[in-house]
Amino acid sequence: MIEKVLSAAVRRLCAGGALLGAGVLALPAQAQAQASAASQPMQKVEIVGTSIRQRLEAQTALPITSLRAEDFAKQGLSTVQEVLATIPMNQTSIGSSQSVGAGTGGRATANLRGLGGDKTLVLLNGRRLANQPFFADTVDLNIIPVAALERVEVLRDGASAIYGSDAIGGVINFVTKRSYRGMEVSVEAYEPTGSGGGDEQRINVIGGWGDLATDGYNLLGIVDLHRQSPLMAADRDFARTGVRPERGLYQTSGTTFPANFFSEEGISGNPSFASGCRPPYSIPNLSGAPNCRFDSTQFIDLIPLTKQETFLGRFSKKLGADHTATLEYLHSRSTNEARVAPPPLAGIGLTMSNTSPFYPGRGITPAVAGLAGEPLDVSWRPLVTGKREGLDVSLSDRLLASIEGTLGGWDYSAGLSYAVGRARSAFTNGYVIDERIIEGVGNGLLNPFGEQTPAGNDFLSQSLLKGEYLRARIKSAAIDVKASRELTTLPAGPLGFAIGGEFRRDEAGYRVNRALASQASSSGYADAQDQSGSRNIGAVFTELNIPVIKDLEVNLAARYDDYTDFGHSFNPKVALRWQPSKQVLLRGSFNKGFRAPTLYDLHGPQTTTNTGNPWNDPVLCPGGTPVPGANPNLACDQQQKQRQGGNPDVKPERSRTYSAGIVLEPTPELTLSLDYWDIRLKDQISALAEESVFGNYQKYQNLYFYNAARTRLDYVLTITQNLGEVKTRGVDLGLLWRLPRGNLGNFTLAVDATYVDRYDYQNERNGPFTVNAGRFADASPVFRWRHNASLGWANGPFGMTLSNRYLSGYDDQPDENGVVPGRVGHYSTWSLAGTYAANQKVSVTAGVKNLLNDDPPFTVQSTAFQQGYDPRYTDPLGRTFYLRATYKF
Repeated sequence: MIEKVLSAAVRRLCAGGALLGAGVLALPAQAQAQASAASQPMQKVEIVGTSIRQRLEAQTALPITSLRAEDFAKQGLSTVQEVLATIPMNQTSIGSSQSVGAGTGGRATANLRGLGGDKTLVLLNGRRLANQPFFADTVDLNIIPVAALERVEVLRDGASAIYGSDAIGGVINFVTKRSYRGMEVSVEAYEPTGSGGGDEQRINVIGGWGDLATDGYNLLGIVDLHRQSPLMAADRDFARTGVRPERGLYQTSGTTFPANFFSEEGISGNPSFASGCRPPYSIPNLSGAPNCRFDSTQFIDLIPLTKQETFLGRFSKKLGADHTATLEYLHSRSTNEARVAPPPLAGIGLTMSNTSPFYPGRGITPAVAGLAGEPLDVSWRPLVTGKREGLDVSLSDRLLASIEGTLGGWDYSAGLSYAVGRARSAFTNGYVIDERIIEGVGNGLLNPFGEQTPAGNDFLSQSLLKGEYLRARIKSAAIDVKASRELTTLPAGPLGFAIGGEFRRDEAGYRVNRALASQASSSGYADAQDQSGSRNIGAVFTELNIPVIKDLEVNLAARYDDYTDFGHSFNPKVALRWQPSKQVLLRGSFNKGFRAPTLYDLHGPQTTTNTGNPWNDPVLCPGGTPVPGANPNLACDQQQKQRQGGNPDVKPERSRTYSAGIVLEPTPELTLSLDYWDIRLKDQISALAEESVFGNYQKYQNLYFYNAARTRLDYVLTITQNLGEVKTRGVDLGLLWRLPRGNLGNFTLAVDATYVDRYDYQNERNGPFTVNAGRFADASPVFRWRHNASLGWANGPFGMTLSNRYLSGYDDQPDENGVVPGRVGHYSTWSLAGTYAANQKVSVTAGVKNLLNDDPPFTVQSTAFQQGYDPRYTDPLGRTFYLRATYKF
């Protein structure tokens, strides 16, 4: 009985509440009393956010949310990204959908407090992983072995004083099973009721041999395989098109098929305009110009084809009674295959002379009034070459040797790790060789205005570009050691102390296959250069937990980091915990934090890509009217070029965070919590949003670069830089109600919520603040209210969970004149799941996500390639049934 009480108390301590996201740190009074009555020595546990191993009866001053693996498996959360999307303080959950047209490599990231994934520290069993190499700013959550997890701990407070860089918004610690004995196989299947795809399958196998306590060793092996099929925009009515002018959505491209043209005499048009262009993909320009627009949304993926394969192996060995050595190896491979519209060929010198048989008026192509045989600059998409398809492959490996135990009264832990992240991107279909297309149009072989001849089709099929064009690699070798103990016993309790240090060597390299990438302007890497960088990082840290009076503790922590490429940073933290009664806990903290610029921030290759939105060139097409001599097919309502990448002059971000909270437990069955937080960030590292640059030419005209004749915008410069400040504040709320057991079983109600009172930011130092809370500003909204609620029932081998995820509405993305077109509605989805444990070997879970089959709310956002909804916060699948079966032997 005592072991059961201790085990339950440990789970509550690490969970900060018994169920998902309760954010509570006070143990029930009954559990405390029972634990105190135990005659055996008090067990100690590791808690995220502190270096001092905590006694079972102790509580920290930090707000922690814990998600148990058994709970999110029952809710049908198949990926780490989905798990984190249920945490209200996680504003954005970036996943595979954002890889469509954006070159993210298919990575999945978290974003606590809306400050960015690069300010959310991700740990595996308390230690760092190698970041995803394409951006080197955050861990790709796809490499986390879901089947190996025991729980996920989320520290909702800054923690640079403990962990160093990146922990400004908070810390997410993925805790895997420490040991396992036996074998277990689980299979999962997810099937949307809507047609088109998006179905998922997962299989994982867990095997463990030996018992650490009795045999002195344990060998654990876990294999986890996951696959999700693609879903096209054309398969969902709310996302199938970017043309819904009645609702203010008109996301089209001026590079189309049949092609638009511009002549030396200033005549622009499209030979098919008079006949209505070629719907549904090509439609007449709503502005009244005699050319056509292209609805590229109809060609893209809402969800690309993704696969994850993960292996975790661990061998632990007792070395005497007080020491345990562990050798762990993690390997993960993630693939992502995304599709977008056929290549836009504009501004590359694609010229047609009047000798071409396809010249307007020569007999094949309809004539256009005003043309007198002058050469035509053509803007064309060769649909016959098919969609552009890209393959991204990410691999991650980490080898860790560690030892922990007790020596001379000290609890210690030391580790030596080596981690490598590798990623590569390749063209697999649809990309064409620019020079071949220029040649084919110039010599009259290719027809940009209509169907191809057999010779033209053959020429295009031989003009496809395939192969790997980018390879990135990041390496991190680290050694760490820390120790803690109770120095003495003061009148109010034991004085806890911890000290530690670490050294890390990071290296990153980016290799561009220029022989391949330079042949396709639509790749974005046509003029990118190889880049590399490295750094050494040394750190020392200490922590002191002081019992001032009975039930009042002060926790002091500090860390000093030294980077060879930018200098040093010192970050202190002070936290208070006061429990005046068994029913009330008060806590608060103040800390300073920092984020070092990543190696990609400093050394990432600069690339020239299309903007996500079409824009009017403010010089060549002010207000949508082309100036004399300007090509409207390039300058007006067209995707412009922007140059992005690293900047060696970037400096670190700095932050300060306040928090204060209260936990109430009026009865053992009811726990309530409220935590206020206030974060101020300086020198934010980011790139200016394209909405900012194109929305204010007078302010940012120094970022516009034109050709020598100023007849074409080459690009706007939006490389990484230090912007201004970010100020945000709000409250986290938690409710956990455990109803007394009755004849019908156990019922539990849990609600976890976050309210953002303020989120303001500057695009430059000392500039005006932009309000972002409750409205779409520049690139994204910040939700004022988010919650995740669940009602659980258990009775013997049966259990059910009804859950609700809610995001409040917000003001939609304003147009280029600052006019807000309307309000985006709230997003609320319900899920229902049931579990049956037939015996100790077999258990089955069946459920349905998005029970009411609600579509995402409509928005005119144009930040993502998907249109009509926002894939960063909502799910396009609709109602989805799932089944999970587990067999233990």
